[in-house]
Amino acid sequence: MSPDLSLVVQYATAADQLPRWRLRRWVLHALRGIARADGPEADALRAVVLTLRLVDADEGRRLNREFRGRDYATNVLTFEYGTGPDGTASGDVVLCVPVLHSEAAEQGKPLLDHAAHLTVHGVLHALGYDHIDPDEASTMEALEVEILGKMGIADPYQA
Repeated sequence: MSPDLSLVVQYATAADQLPRWRLRRWVLHALRGIARADGPEADALRAVVLTLRLVDADEGRRLNREFRGRDYATNVLTFEYGTGPDGTASGDVVLCVPVLHSEAAEQGKPLLDHAAHLTVHGVLHALGYDHIDPDEASTMEALEVEILGKMGIADPYQA
């Protein structure tokens, strides 16, 4: 069973193709994917509180510089705040809209597919998934591919 979701979407920049209903649907797909994963994280997760913020390149660059020490706008930044004793996980996911547009064009992908992938990726990070070591990366990427596949989106890791 998927956890309850409390989602706030903040638009710090225009993103006409990314309305709240679409972003919420992608987040819910990610949560259902985690619930199907049958790991200990899924069993303990009762609720998820997320803020999804869409930003311009200036804010994306500032946040990346302040919190990661990297002086460029990145596609997605995630702030994971952990899961409380009541099973409520919380986090913030920041999507940089101009970077999403440029990456989708460079990679020859539909914008919505790329945005869905990075939304799912950010949600998984917010819920404790990571890709620092090869085993974690393999687990996280496989889950992303499964979730996106259920959404009719091709494997983003295939060339």
